Amino acid sequence: MKSSINTKMSFFSQLVRFECAEDGKTYYADLGPDADGPPPLGTQLNAFRSLDDLASKTEKWTATVGRLLAPLPRDGIPVYCVGLNYRSHAKEAALAIPSYPPLWTKPAASIAHPNEDIPVNDFCAKSLLDYEGELVFITSKDCRDVSPKDAKNFILGYTIGNDLSCRFFQLQKNCGGQFFFAKAFDRFAPIGPTLISPELFENGTCFNVVTKVNGEVRQIADLQKDMIFPPESILSHMSQGTTIPAGTVVMTGTPEGVGAFRKPKTFLQHGDVVEVEMQKVGTLRNRMNFE
Repeated sequence: MKSSINTKMSFFSQLVRFECAEDGKTYYADLGPDADGPPPLGTQLNAFRSLDDLASKTEKWTATVGRLLAPLPRDGIPVYCVGLNYRSHAKEAALAIPSYPPLWTKPAASIAHPNEDIPVNDFCAKSLLDYEGELVFITSKDCRDVSPKDAKNFILGYTIGNDLSCRFFQLQKNCGGQFFFAKAFDRFAPIGPTLISPELFENGTCFNVVTKVNGEVRQIADLQKDMIFPPESILSHMSQGTTIPAGTVVMTGTPEGVGAFRKPKTFLQHGDVVEVEMQKVGTLRNRMNFE
């Protein structure tokens, strides 16, 4: 049976998923089109236990935001990632622009929440830890063999993420050109803090994704001028001959400015705070915690 999430037009504008302070359960709420990022902790919201309840406006609860969660429809689904999807990043890496979106996945255990400390064990801490601020989209229903024209009908919404990577295992001699291992560690895919509707995203033609490390701007992603493969092309390509489950997170690539190509090279250290931000979505903030 095909799986889907209620995709009735405009059933949310800006979605937040959170752990309730009162009962510890997970809730969803629509912040409306005028919100600019998530509410402060302690805010009371009209909330729902599922996206279907939110869409139908049934079983409404008043819940206090105790902890923000990655704005996912469901847990337990691997993350898809795209490489070399910005001209500026291909240039800084001295690599040719690909004819198709390069793809790999991260395990479901790589998902991390907004404001969550990222646990980095000694193995990863010694492996050249780096950041990649990215635009992210999430699928709304199972899809396979989707055309670029129809792909937008399978996108639930947009958010942002950080494709954390251990660059040591992206060196050719250590990976043979396969990037899965370098990016697949636990909590190496922070996502959030909110998910905005396709309508709200399409209205934001000047949106860009900004990445900061300890307050210093390192990356600015120009989604209109620098991105090579738009979300619809990515989803179409990855769905050829492959069923993409509803609720799949897709990280769409990073622009120039990663630590590996700075001069001198600059990698993340214990206590560093990485912030990824985009208009409407808000700021995704995570601290690196070397164990």
